Amino acid sequence: MNQKELNEIRRRIRPERNNIQRIYGCYVNGGKEIISYIDESVGLLSKEEVEKYFSLLKKSLSGALGKNLIDICFETKQVIEGEEHKLLSALRNSSLNDEEKREEFYQKVIENLNMEDSNYLILLACDTYDVSRKAKDGELQDSGDVFRYILCAVCPVKSGKAELGYKPEDMRFHSESVNQIVSAPELGFMFPCFDDRSANIYNALYYSKNTMDIHQEFIDAVFHTAPPMSAGLQRETFGAVLAESLDEKCPFDTVQAVHEQLSERISLHKESKDPEPLVISPEDMDGILENAGMNQEQIEAFNENCGREFGKDAVLSPANIIDSKKLEICTPQVKLSVDPKFAYLVETKVIDGKKCIVIDADAGVELNGISVEIE
Repeated sequence: MNQKELNEIRRRIRPERNNIQRIYGCYVNGGKEIISYIDESVGLLSKEEVEKYFSLLKKSLSGALGKNLIDICFETKQVIEGEEHKLLSALRNSSLNDEEKREEFYQKVIENLNMEDSNYLILLACDTYDVSRKAKDGELQDSGDVFRYILCAVCPVKSGKAELGYKPEDMRFHSESVNQIVSAPELGFMFPCFDDRSANIYNALYYSKNTMDIHQEFIDAVFHTAPPMSAGLQRETFGAVLAESLDEKCPFDTVQAVHEQLSERISLHKESKDPEPLVISPEDMDGILENAGMNQEQIEAFNENCGREFGKDAVLSPANIIDSKKLEICTPQVKLSVDPKFAYLVETKVIDGKKCIVIDADAGVELNGISVEIE
């Protein structure tokens, strides 16, 4: 799925725009026991309840593609005879009305998901989308295609904090608390994907709130397929590969130049509004490394190390391997965060025999929020 297709589905998760008829789910305690089930008709819920449920489901499609939203790919053999794919397809084809299949799915999740002994809620919903397409005159018309998909959100349930609340009957404030509060989803998925504005049963879109811990145990159980490397691990791995390619002696200017070039590409891609995720080919990466001052031997070492960690001829996602919003500089005593647009203000110099990081500070300097001058 690209960004445009994702946004199209996201816009549907509103009470007035989708065809979700029922909300299903179950509430699981820390002992992996089902406390209660959810089987609610959307038409019988209050407006506030519907909005809360849809907000949780919509958050399972939040974040960035390739970062929080990971493409899960099924092999042809899995689609034909894989038990995991058969279960997902049965849930979708029945519009989640098959109680036996729902229970099978719940048990598969409960048996394998590690939520660190905390309570959580599994939510399921099915939507059918009558896909419209543009006619030659530019007008939207019904294409006759119906895209049916299921959404799943796994939400931690936490104990509420006691707050002072006013009781009109005795005109006093009392300490009150909500016993259990449903938090934003920790993970979830959409099946199948909406590729080229139609169903792609070979793919699912998996959501993980935490880009470091993507709950591999859930992916193994529900999809039984290896996902791409998590965004957090990609960043760590890229840093290690770059350092190893420079013989562990990373010149400040070289690493800074790599970061600047990748940040610039991210910025230009955002301005172009291209719906396809930005990726960097090995050839593009060679040019970036060369412009950063790395020699041919170091570039070849990078390619070899990168192929070992990411796969031969693998493309890289700049948004996953750097933080484009800041350039972070740390010493054992000091941490600095710099907007990449102003990275040129940071220099390294040797002063009185000491290696120093120098920042241009001619004007606008503040200390603890107080404007100061450097004499």
